[in-house]
Amino acid sequence: MIRKEMIAMLLAGGQGSRLGVLTANVAKPAVAFGGKYRIIDFPLSNCINSGIDTVGVLTQYQPLRLNSHIGIGIPWDLDRNHGGVTVLPPYEKTENSEWYTGTANAIYQNLSYIESYNPEYVLILSGDHIYKMDYEVMLDFHKENRADVTIAAMPVPIEEASRFGIVITDENRQIQEFEEKPKQPRSNLASMGIYIFTWSVLRDALLAKKDQNNCDFGKHIIPYCHEGGKRLFAYEYNGYWKDVGTLGSYWEANMELVDLIPEFNLYEEYWKIYTKSDNVEPQYVSPDSIIEKSIIGEGSEIFGEVHHSVIGAGVTVGKGTVVRDSIIMKDTKIGDNCIIDKAIIAEDCEIKDGVEMGIGEEETSKLHNEIYAFGLVTIGENSYIPPNVKIGRNTAISGLTEKEDYPDGVLAGGEYIIKAGEGK
Repeated sequence: MIRKEMIAMLLAGGQGSRLGVLTANVAKPAVAFGGKYRIIDFPLSNCINSGIDTVGVLTQYQPLRLNSHIGIGIPWDLDRNHGGVTVLPPYEKTENSEWYTGTANAIYQNLSYIESYNPEYVLILSGDHIYKMDYEVMLDFHKENRADVTIAAMPVPIEEASRFGIVITDENRQIQEFEEKPKQPRSNLASMGIYIFTWSVLRDALLAKKDQNNCDFGKHIIPYCHEGGKRLFAYEYNGYWKDVGTLGSYWEANMELVDLIPEFNLYEEYWKIYTKSDNVEPQYVSPDSIIEKSIIGEGSEIFGEVHHSVIGAGVTVGKGTVVRDSIIMKDTKIGDNCIIDKAIIAEDCEIKDGVEMGIGEEETSKLHNEIYAFGLVTIGENSYIPPNVKIGRNTAISGLTEKEDYPDGVLAGGEYIIKAGEGK
C-alpha cells in the first residue's frame, strides 16, 4: 500500500441558502464564478498546485452538477490510479441510511476512506471560498511546531470578528483559546475553516465525538482537542480570501475580477485555476457592440453593450441591450433593447426583448430581506422573463414566468415570483 503523507477532505455538501434562488437546484460549490469557473475549482486547484493528489469530495445537497463537473478529476490532473479525486456522497449502510449532519460527522462517516491511505496528516477544506493558498507551506508550519492541529486564520476587521470562530494565540502562534462567534471578540484572528490535523489526533477526536448531534469542527472537534491538551496552532494567512456565502459578497467578488488591476488574478501562470472546459465555439462580438471592463466567456455572442460585468460561456446579449454591473451565467439568452442593471442571472435563462432590470429605488425584500438585499435583481436558473416587463431591485424570480405575473408589466422592488416547485 502506498502511504500518502497528506490527503485532503473537501466539504462540498452545503446548500448555500443565503444565495437564495441561485442554489435552489444546485449545491453552492457548483455555482458559477468568474465567467468560466465554479466555486469548487479554487480549493481543488489549490490542492494540485500544493502537491496534494488525493482529495475526497464530500457531497450531499443537489450533488448532480457537482459530480458531473468533477468527473474523474481530469482538469485538475486528479485522475490517478492511486489517490486522485473521489466523490463521497452519504450512502446506504446496512443498519441505517444516514445523511451527513455536521462537518465533522461527514468526515467520521468516511473514516474507512481516509484509513485506506493511512496518511500522516489530513487537510480539511470547505468547498465555498475563493482564494489561492499553498497548503504545503501550512503543512511545513504544522510540522515545525509539532502541532496536533493547525488552523488557518486571517486578520479581519474587529467589528466583523463576531461572525467568525476567533482564535486567541500567544507570541508563538500557539492557540490559547478558541471562541465560536463571540459577542465581544478579544482577537481579530478568524478561523478560515481550513485545518490540518495529525491523523491519529483527528481519528481519536472523531471517535470520541461520534454520538454528538450535528458534530462540527468549530463547535466540537477543535474544543475537544484543545481541552484534551493537544497542541493547537494558528497559521496566519494574509492573501485574498472571500467567503462568497451571500449574494452581496458573491456579486462583489465577481465584480472585483473586472477591475483594471484585479486584487485576485485568475490568470497567473504559476498558480493556475483549473476547471472543466466544454468545447465551445469562439465568441462573436459584433462591430456595433461596446464592451468595457468585462469578462466575456467562450462562445458568447455580444450585439449590445456590456459594462463592468462577468459574462459566462454561450451567453447572447441582443442588439440595443445594455448590461451593467451584472453577472450573466452560461447559456443565458438576453433579447434586444433590454436594460440589465446590477443583476445576477443564473444559467440557461431566457430574457425576452425590452426587459428592464434594476429599476427604481431599493425596497426591502418581502421574501427574505437578509438574502435579497444589496440592490440586486436575482434570477434563478432555467427562468423565463416575458418581453417588455420592468423589474425592481432586491427582487427574486425563479421559473417560467408569464406576462400575467407582472401587474401592469412591473415587478416592484422587494417583490418576488417563485413558480411552484422552485426553491427560495
